[in-house]
Amino acid sequence: MAQTYILVIEGKPQGPFSIDQLKDLKVKPTDFIKTPEMDDYKEAQEIAELRTLFGFAKPSLLMQYYGSFDQRLLASVLDWFILFGVFVIIAFIVVLLFIQDKETRIIVSFSILGVIPLAKVIYHIVMESSAKQATYGKQMLKIKVVDINGDRISTGVAISRNLLKLLSALPFCLGYVIAFFNKKQQCLHDMLANTLVIKERLF
Repeated sequence: MAQTYILVIEGKPQGPFSIDQLKDLKVKPTDFIKTPEMDDYKEAQEIAELRTLFGFAKPSLLMQYYGSFDQRLLASVLDWFILFGVFVIIAFIVVLLFIQDKETRIIVSFSILGVIPLAKVIYHIVMESSAKQATYGKQMLKIKVVDINGDRISTGVAISRNLLKLLSALPFCLGYVIAFFNKKQQCLHDMLANTLVIKERLF
């Protein structure tokens, strides 16, 4: 089935329209458009297939769209909360259903919870290189991880970015503090991995 698009005309969403209909409507680069699969409207020039079809230039990232440090921090807290909750449930089910000895229950419970930091790294790598380009915490805050050109990052880049967070954390989290002193609000691991955290453009 051919892709269809909802186009904002005079402030009101209209459609769906086919590609040929969009051509007849003479869509401009800054017109707001979304597909049924998209969560939010974007400018036509931000949608890769429309740039190809209409010859729009790729827009540069504007400073107001860089994710702020407080947004990133809150997203991280949310992600820790989500993962901790999931692993607590897993530990509870495993201990309750499969282990009878009290001492073994305690050891197994702490062992399961002890893998949370590793699970969080894997979680970030998978989610940030996915189509959503963001963990659940970042999605809640409407921010995502992109490369220096604003495109989706590869799994390899996601791995590098998340391993480089060790450098940002030592010593005294100075690599994170750097975000306060550069226009793109990049932490050290972002600079080294050539990534950015940006805000979604909401309609």
